[in-house]
Amino acid sequence: MKRKAFLIDTTLCTACRSCQVACKQWNKLDAEASVNRGTYENPPDLTPQLYNKIHFIEQEQGEDLRWLFINRRCMHCADAGCVKVCPSAGALYHTKDGMVAYNQEKCIECHYCVNGCPFDVPRYDARKKITKCHACSDRIQNGLLPACAKACPTQTLKFGDRDELIAAARGAGKKLYGENDLGGLGVLYVLDDQPGTYQLPKNPAIPASIFFWKDVVKPLGILGFWGAIGVAALHYVTVGPKQVEDSDDLGNKGGE
Repeated sequence: MKRKAFLIDTTLCTACRSCQVACKQWNKLDAEASVNRGTYENPPDLTPQLYNKIHFIEQEQGEDLRWLFINRRCMHCADAGCVKVCPSAGALYHTKDGMVAYNQEKCIECHYCVNGCPFDVPRYDARKKITKCHACSDRIQNGLLPACAKACPTQTLKFGDRDELIAAARGAGKKLYGENDLGGLGVLYVLDDQPGTYQLPKNPAIPASIFFWKDVVKPLGILGFWGAIGVAALHYVTVGPKQVEDSDDLGNKGGE
């Protein structure tokens, strides 16, 4: 099956947040209390109860205020850091459509996925299990659009065949973010400014440090622990337990 993807044209976004509401409704995510922080952006970040959100970029330009909007979510990378570093088989995986999904029952609460994601997406819920956008995999499997894409009134959010979305964007003379990064992102953006303005990494990459910890430091630590246990056991078998002299015996020896 051909790979699917989201195409998000930020130049069309009006920050209506229909995508946020539709996602919460479909996935039965609880509402969360929030406070006014002096901005229209609300809530301020992704949470275990918020799989996608509109991020506001507010820039002062003289007496004017420039607003840029971008839908933030899991990027569904082809070369997904979360999937690569996860030590529990099947906890994080790619669907046949190329989306990154998860199985909470197999999540072992290691948080490697958090450190392995260059976009800071995975969250952990009250049960300490991973949560994030799964692209409404249940809807896709039944031939339906993800809830967010269906609810978008301006066609900012489109979902479909990845190659076709790229071809259509190129045909319209639009430059895409994420076409080739990390094997090709499953969320492609049309931006109205540089990636950094939207707090997107210019060249996203999986942090090398997570592999060093997972594949080198942690195994050495485990090896050292069991090595110490083995040495102690060997000493017990070959030498025997340490003999502790009774205090009365010590007194008698002293009298002699």
